[in-house]
Amino acid sequence: MNKSPVLIRYSLTGAVVLVAVLAVLWKYWAYVTNPWTRDGQVRANVIQVAPRVSAPIIALPIKDNQFVKAGDLLFEIDPRTYQAALDQAKANLDETRDRIKDLEAQVKSAEAALEQAESGIKQAEFAVTSAEATVVKTKADFERATSLVAKGDVSKRTYDEAVAANDVAQADLAKARAQLTQANSAKLQAQAQLARARAELGAPGEDNAQLRAAKAALKTAQLNLDFTEVRASVDGYVTNLNLRLGSQAVANQPALALVDAASFWVHGYFRETMVADVHPGDRAIITLMTYPDRPLEGRVDSIGWGISQSDGSTGYDLLPNVSPTFQWIRLAQRVPVRVHLTEVPEGVDLRVGTTASVLVMTGGGGEKAQIPPVPKPLQ
Repeated sequence: MNKSPVLIRYSLTGAVVLVAVLAVLWKYWAYVTNPWTRDGQVRANVIQVAPRVSAPIIALPIKDNQFVKAGDLLFEIDPRTYQAALDQAKANLDETRDRIKDLEAQVKSAEAALEQAESGIKQAEFAVTSAEATVVKTKADFERATSLVAKGDVSKRTYDEAVAANDVAQADLAKARAQLTQANSAKLQAQAQLARARAELGAPGEDNAQLRAAKAALKTAQLNLDFTEVRASVDGYVTNLNLRLGSQAVANQPALALVDAASFWVHGYFRETMVADVHPGDRAIITLMTYPDRPLEGRVDSIGWGISQSDGSTGYDLLPNVSPTFQWIRLAQRVPVRVHLTEVPEGVDLRVGTTASVLVMTGGGGEKAQIPPVPKPLQ
């Protein structure tokens, strides 16, 4: 009779313990049946902001760890040198336009000279044709006078006049032919001058190479002046700001870091024995060490296709480095799994490099099941 209460107490205690154990097992069931790792890290795209031109910094309106919007001024570089270069480029463009107008006038002058030379050739050809006709006539008169003077039918004076007329006609023909040769030479010179003028001018209108080069120089000068104002390319956080007013900004040298606020993701480094069960699109639960009681929702975006290996790398004397290992111990490698964040609770601030635990739902639990944070002893 006395043992019954004791037995009841032990039974009740055992039942309570069993229920507690079952509750604990149920609570952590997801972490037993699904791949998870506490080797996770918050990542984001970090933009290395580098100026495109070199000069001292004259304005620095931002502070370290400040949030900025895309287009906000980060810092300004002394623009005076680049403003002078822009003014010079504008002057060069105006000078180029004037020079092109002068070259166009030279081309027109050369074209007119070529037309004049061609007209001179036509006149010379006409003169040669006329002189040849005159020679034919005077030669016929000369031959007839020669025949008649031998018979005494014409006077010696008439014969002398025929001879003189024939000589004059021959001289006029030689002169006309010389003028035609000179006209052809003048045409060749005019053609050469026109070709030289056109070559110096180049393509007409806006396609002219000199004009395009001057415009390109002007655009470059304008861009360099615009580059003196360095602005944020995305919404993000200024981090590790070490610039000061008066510091020398060096072209293409990173000056500050800008964390892209819209690019956060989580990298979970899973043991290779678990990766086979993980697939893109799987639901993921992320527990940040910073916020251990506020899990984040995500989806597996991709799985890494390789990791760096230390064994086999080139060492001393170009020989491969090989680390000694125990034959009965095989350490599983860690493969990065990229997780896209789909839901971030309000008040949770993501910071690059912070630690996270990642659970991938592959062994059940449902798409809408509430998953508790990783137990603190396991974080």
